[in-house]
Amino acid sequence: MLDDKSLSLIDALNNCVTACNYCATSCLDEADVKMMTNCIKLDMDCAAICQLTATLIARGSDHGQHLLKECVEICNKCADECQEHGESGMEHCKDCADACRECAEVCAQMEHA
Repeated sequence: MLDDKSLSLIDALNNCVTACNYCATSCLDEADVKMMTNCIKLDMDCAAICQLTATLIARGSDHGQHLLKECVEICNKCADECQEHGESGMEHCKDCADACRECAEVCAQMEHA
């Protein structure tokens, strides 16, 4: 059975995956999709690395720990990009930025644990 810290990490990772996938799909519905290209790409990258990390952590794989640093980096980049759009009224980007920042914090704590 996983300990509480691992379960909290998996929850944060999965929440980030969900927020990024929703954000990427919502960005495709924006009037100027071309302006959202970088956001969509970062959403997809962030969702992919967080999903893989959650899977490895859930399986108890030693390799999951190695991906935490990458999660922190990509989550922070995605959060920065989404925050810019969130400030201009795109709620899906604001929500994604929040989920990414929370995930980055949890990953950073576990990386150094």
